[in-house]
Amino acid sequence: MSDMATLRESGASGIQQLARLAYEQFGLDLREGKEGLISSRLGKPMRARGIESLEKYCAFVQADRSGEALTELIDALTTNHTSFFRESKHFDFLQEVAFPAWRRLRNIQIWSAACSSGEEPYSLAMTMLEHLGPEGAGAQILATDISTRVLLTAAKGLYPEDSFPKPLPGWLTKYLLRGRGSFEGWFQVKPNVRRMIQFEQVNLIRPIPTRPLFAAIFCRNVMIYFDRATQEQVVNRLAAFLEPGGYLFVGHSESLSGVRHSLEYVRPATYRKPRVGAGDKS
Repeated sequence: MSDMATLRESGASGIQQLARLAYEQFGLDLREGKEGLISSRLGKPMRARGIESLEKYCAFVQADRSGEALTELIDALTTNHTSFFRESKHFDFLQEVAFPAWRRLRNIQIWSAACSSGEEPYSLAMTMLEHLGPEGAGAQILATDISTRVLLTAAKGLYPEDSFPKPLPGWLTKYLLRGRGSFEGWFQVKPNVRRMIQFEQVNLIRPIPTRPLFAAIFCRNVMIYFDRATQEQVVNRLAAFLEPGGYLFVGHSESLSGVRHSLEYVRPATYRKPRVGAGDKS
């Protein structure tokens, strides 16, 4: 059965049920004009399970108590595209502005709040090791995602060679192990880098357990999936976990314009939690 045939058979009811489920569970804004996306994205998992209508697929997801069906749903409806050192201007900002200030911190905490398959937190860890030395080695990175499937991939730290910049910078090879035999053409992140990172499943639209305050939170290319109300909820929830002077990074295609929050604008896609009584705007 084609995806469009599935859509015709399911009708508006199945589309509405799944859009409502995705909004309630993940905050995904699929409520208007996304009928074709829902149908095309879910066609593959529906065929794999022999489910013929969106209504039945919605019932299957709701009935599953293991959480696997919800993971399958979020993976199908969102894009887990990422890469090492993606949106390099953020890494430039870390080196030029943040790292000099962080050298006096004894315990640097960073949160990669939508880490997908792990390229972002590993990029952060390797950059910190390279530019902060011993201070970077003592940093701790919390890497979270809503999808348990991508977190399993991330925890392995194993990536094909074409995941990395070409040509491979010499400094980067210090943090990678080249695969041999059946793993020819692959690299694994070295254990000392992996030890800096804790992977954990977190749904950003749900209450988040108490954490230490973070010097920086990366929540990039996530806001695009949320409506304005959910964006506001998530941004203010993240801001509460920033230490004064800490930075929130969003995707370069995203903006907090129109979203009520207490953060200072620093530069495109970069915001800072104010220091009480401080006038420094760098």
